[in-house]
Amino acid sequence: MENIKRARQRLQNYPSLLAKCSASAALYATCVTRDLNVKQNICEKEFIEFKRCLNEAAKRK
Repeated sequence: MENIKRARQRLQNYPSLLAKCSASAALYATCVTRDLNVKQNICEKEFIEFKRCLNEAAKRK
């Protein structure tokens, strides 16, 4: 039951974390939607930056 509470808390925090990382999220979204033929790892640099931002924002919260 504790796992469910922690998972719900993480999901509730996600919108505020996403707002703090809106710039890197926009760059990643732009990269992914740039081409109709999306290939694996084509936007890896942008994804890693977005993930790093989310992790840092979560640590601060």
